[in-house]
This record gives sequence, structure tokens and C-alpha cells, in this order.
Amino acid sequence: MILFPAIDLKDGVAVRLKQGDMDRATVFNRDPAAQAHVFETQGFKHLHVVDLDGAFAGKPMNAAAVDRILETVGLCVQLGGGIRDMATVEGWLEKGVDRVIIGTAAVRDPALVKEAARKFPKRVAVGLDAKDGKVAVQGWAETSELSVLDIARRFEDAGVAAIIYTDVARDGMLKGINWDATIALADAISIPVIASGGLASIDDVKVLTEPRARKLEGAIAGRALYDGRLDPVEAMALLRSARG
Repeated sequence: MILFPAIDLKDGVAVRLKQGDMDRATVFNRDPAAQAHVFETQGFKHLHVVDLDGAFAGKPMNAAAVDRILETVGLCVQLGGGIRDMATVEGWLEKGVDRVIIGTAAVRDPALVKEAARKFPKRVAVGLDAKDGKVAVQGWAETSELSVLDIARRFEDAGVAAIIYTDVARDGMLKGINWDATIALADAISIPVIASGGLASIDDVKVLTEPRARKLEGAIAGRALYDGRLDPVEAMALLRSARG
């Protein structure tokens, strides 16, 4: 079970949004690479990075910041935001990103996901962000008519490494992860699921140790880590003891 600290990039700095609204961004660190180093020294082994500007633009927009992160830390980095074609997938993987996350293109161009997953086994994840059960795309600015489960089932047996499921209404709000919807998705598909959106405290981490969460790969923590509501040492120790 993995706890992924999150770095969201906007205009080259590390921010957190509320409910995916770019106008409700709080800057937490003007040096994203330094923030990644902090997470590494706290004992994290993985890192979740999102190019927020890229998600809206449809192409990488914070490449320099991502490059610095990759140069600075030895964490396993998964990256999403603006990854809409094979050239971008290949470019990031060649630079040292361990896993790319395809979101909007998973809805609009599922063939890209399948091709990338075939070419790069276990290095391609799908990001599914839900508003009222429907998948949101284009940096959450638009909502499709498809359900999360509809999209997830497209990629059964495609070699996708994980589904990252975010409840947009909870993201950045510190109200707790939508465990019922996340676990229901994990139980309905064979692809591992990563929980995202609203992780608020050690109580959310405790859920990861429960039998009902056994099909999850882990969860993403953002604002709770930045504002001190979640103690990283306590969280990592809890997950280690559960594994033991």
C-alpha cells in the first residue's frame, strides 16, 4: 500500500487547488524540486505530480519544474497533466518519469492508452476524475456523459498499471476521501485503484489498512501534508506496520 505525496504545478510553483478550480489555488512552495526533496527526506518512496496548466492546455506546460524534480530526487514519480499523444508519453518516460497518467485522452482517445500500455507495460496509468459520478476532462473544466466505471472497463486487460480515481468535489477540501465510491470501483474492476481527493487525516490512512481496501494500490495526499494535518512519519509507520 503506497501513500503518494502530491505536487501540483501551476506557473512553475507547487500549489493546491480547491475542487479543481484554478482560481482557488494556494501556493505552498515556489520551488517544487525543494518540496519533492522534503517528501523524500520524510521517507516517501513515490511522488504524484500534476501539470495543472498542461491539463488545460493539452500539452506539457511545466516541463522545467518537472525536470528539476527528476534531477533532484530519486523517488518513483508518476506524472499527469497534458499527456495527450504518444510523443509526450515517450518523452516523459525517457526523461525518467516512472509512470505517466492519461486523463482526458482516456475518454477521448482510448486507443492511445491501449497503445501506450502495450508499448510500456505497467508504466501507464489512467486518471479518472468524477463530478457526480461522471468523468470530468480538460483539467476538470468539462464533464463527459460517461461514468467512471464505463471508462475504467475500457481498459480491462489492456496492461494499464492503475486507475487514479478522484472525487473532484472533495479535492483540496479536507473532507476525507470518498471511500465508498473508490472501493466500489476497485471491487468492480481488475486494475489496481489509487484513491485521490480530500485525504484529510490519519483516519484516511487507516482505511488503507482495512480489509475492504485490499484491492487498492494506495492513496494520494496533498493539502493535509502541506498544512500539517497529516504527520508523514505517523502515516508511513502505520502503513509499514500494516504490511508487517
